[in-house]
Amino acid sequence: MNAKRPLLTAVENYRLQHVYPLHTPGHKGGRGADPALRHLVGDVALASDVSLMAELDDIHHPEGCIRETEELAARLYRADRCFLGVNGTTGVIHGMLLGALAPGEKILVPRNSHRSVLGGLILGGLRPVYVQPAYDPQWRLTLQVSPEQVETALEQDPEIRAVFLTTPNYFGLAADTRKIAGIAHRHGAVLLVDEAHGPHLGFSSQLPPSAMASGADAAAQSTHKILGAMTQCSLLQVRYGRIRPEAMEAAMSLVTTTSPNYLLMGALDAAQAQLAEQGKAMAEASVRAAETLRHRLHQVPGLPVLEQELVGKGGVTALDPGKITLQVSALGVTGPEAADAFRQAGIAVELVDEDHVLLLVTYADAGPELEKVGEALCRVLEEIRKPERKLEPVPPAADLPEMVLTPREAFFASHGPVSFEEAAGEIAGETISFYPPGIPLVMPGERITEELIRYCREMQKKKLLVSGPRDSTLRQIEVLR
Repeated sequence: MNAKRPLLTAVENYRLQHVYPLHTPGHKGGRGADPALRHLVGDVALASDVSLMAELDDIHHPEGCIRETEELAARLYRADRCFLGVNGTTGVIHGMLLGALAPGEKILVPRNSHRSVLGGLILGGLRPVYVQPAYDPQWRLTLQVSPEQVETALEQDPEIRAVFLTTPNYFGLAADTRKIAGIAHRHGAVLLVDEAHGPHLGFSSQLPPSAMASGADAAAQSTHKILGAMTQCSLLQVRYGRIRPEAMEAAMSLVTTTSPNYLLMGALDAAQAQLAEQGKAMAEASVRAAETLRHRLHQVPGLPVLEQELVGKGGVTALDPGKITLQVSALGVTGPEAADAFRQAGIAVELVDEDHVLLLVTYADAGPELEKVGEALCRVLEEIRKPERKLEPVPPAADLPEMVLTPREAFFASHGPVSFEEAAGEIAGETISFYPPGIPLVMPGERITEELIRYCREMQKKKLLVSGPRDSTLRQIEVLR
């Protein structure tokens, strides 16, 4: 099958015309680019870094090659409309929230949502109703939100107009999207999905079903995370009916730059064409590659490697096999310690937390090199294991913080710094997350507790990175005056 690449074709045709650019960008097709940059990206890429020409369409009002690329991608995902995102999935999530809801409306938000959701809540003036996903103490992982939790929340608060879902989550654990979609729609709410880690879903029965195939009204996808697009490339899939087309188009235009990079948009065009040509083969290749690496890692004595143990628990209905979770704390080492050892051996991992290292495997890993990588991982784990060392678990912050003000109200309120150790009882003026995965522990407008302070200090001892506050050491925190 020869899939169409309308946007890439248009950019290449324009480049081959050798039109002299008396317009932006200032490097003029690479002529003025720094030699180090030219060496890094190449002359063809710089010559293809073009501005908004008539032949190249307009991302804000697409009628030509961009529109055709969007239509091809929408057809792949069974959506009514697809928007190209060149500001990462963060920007796409902002647009999705702004296009689906009006200021002051309520949205059900799982507490394990990415910090980008906070930006959408602030920009849209939305009122979050938080729900805590299940937690598995044996694997020490946050799981999913169950259909029962969603049903209960919507029955208790009929004003909720949207349900937000992150599926699959960072560890590949998928929620029951189809059942949750039915519940949301029955209560008059839309289902909005952060599918950043699922742009490959729906192309093989060996993978969880996609959000759009499961009845979601909109899904934000990080096309760069699992597929072949470049970093920062994302898509927003939308099904109209409960969402107005003009509202979503205006919202996406609002959060999209007027100077979109055609290399990034071209990468999205290439990704949709690659899926159209060989999506099933790519999906199956990723599953085989993951099975190869899992099999090798199972040979490390005492190392738990997540398989299907959590499916059927805490709202989890499936596991994306391309996410390989290693519970390295069972070997007496922390996630950061294991990741540092892997890096010294020339291997970089996707994510670490106190207990785990997460390995991301895609279709691009299929090949003989993966067997060598597996051998290196096993060797390093054997070298760093400390069977005599017992790691003291740090249970997650149990209760949701009290929300005193909405995120938007807190964002625009007067702030000031106080000692973090003395902040208990104060109202947070900023977010605290540990990255990755970037899930907020406290958000602007929420009350800081002694438990939160203790938990953050324990996480710092584990060398996990603090994300969000101006003072990354957490000596001080901004609170509301």
